[in-house]
Amino acid sequence: MKVRGVLAAVLLLVLAPAPAQAAPKDSDLRWSVQPSTAKGPDGRDYIITRAAPGETFTDYVGVTNLTAGKLTFTVYGTDAYNTEDGSFALLPAAQQPTDIGSWVTLGARAYTVPANTRLDIPFSVTVPTDATPGDHAGGIVASIAEESVDAQGQKVLVDRRVAARVYLTVAGAVAPTLAIDTVRLEYAQAANPADGGVMTVRYLVRNTGNLRLTGAGSVRVVGPLGWELARTEDLELPELLPGGSVTITEKILGVQPTVRLAAQVDVVPASFDQKLPTVTRATGVWAWPWALVALLGVALLALAFRYARKVRRKRAAGLDTVTTS
Repeated sequence: MKVRGVLAAVLLLVLAPAPAQAAPKDSDLRWSVQPSTAKGPDGRDYIITRAAPGETFTDYVGVTNLTAGKLTFTVYGTDAYNTEDGSFALLPAAQQPTDIGSWVTLGARAYTVPANTRLDIPFSVTVPTDATPGDHAGGIVASIAEESVDAQGQKVLVDRRVAARVYLTVAGAVAPTLAIDTVRLEYAQAANPADGGVMTVRYLVRNTGNLRLTGAGSVRVVGPLGWELARTEDLELPELLPGGSVTITEKILGVQPTVRLAAQVDVVPASFDQKLPTVTRATGVWAWPWALVALLGVALLALAFRYARKVRRKRAAGLDTVTTS
């Protein structure tokens, strides 16, 4: 998005447990955003609440100006999503929210906060009557746009955003479920056959339910007849929002080639109030023991050579007998 022909839009977003702060290296502007009340912060990391369809509730965010001059912030609500690596992120400023961010109402679009002062800003959330049950995630953002100069000397408009997370659970039937969409295997043998090889396992975990979930994933590698060759330790998964996904990559060293290898991926979902069943998916990959194959090949060639020599000797002995007679 160009601004006045020479300005490009750049975004800096800070999302962290309360209070989230912005302290850009190339700017003297510093501020924080945290869950609050009409009388000040109450120690919450995030805004977490429950509501029924059609219900309206009010909460607060404390926006603290940490500089020596007054600052004017643009404050608004927006939706959250999971990035490719599973991180929690908020929609870009130019993208209109369609979920909880669109349910947020504030008294004003812009708020001016004096130097070294906190302003506790009320906002309301009206849950639509047709809102889907389960978790909805977003954030209340306080942003400042200012001109800066990039490494090429070009003027850019930098939109610096700090936000407090909002988690809303809409009443109704819930379905906390994770699924393993795909499992892909790659196997590469080491230069030294005694070292085995490296198996790379990539699997995609998706939140197919309507509650935010974390979990732990592990991989078990087996050879013929279920012979276990390797097992990884549990790897903690990031928090996945409904519909969110993350691709996990595990590299397992020292796996011996046994012609056919199988990898079983187990994901144990972690809910906040109940134990969920383990999700499993497996697939296989060919892993030929080429060093052994080559050795067998050499041995077969040696046997064939010896057999050929023996046949030639017998033939030669037969010819000698006929000639003598």
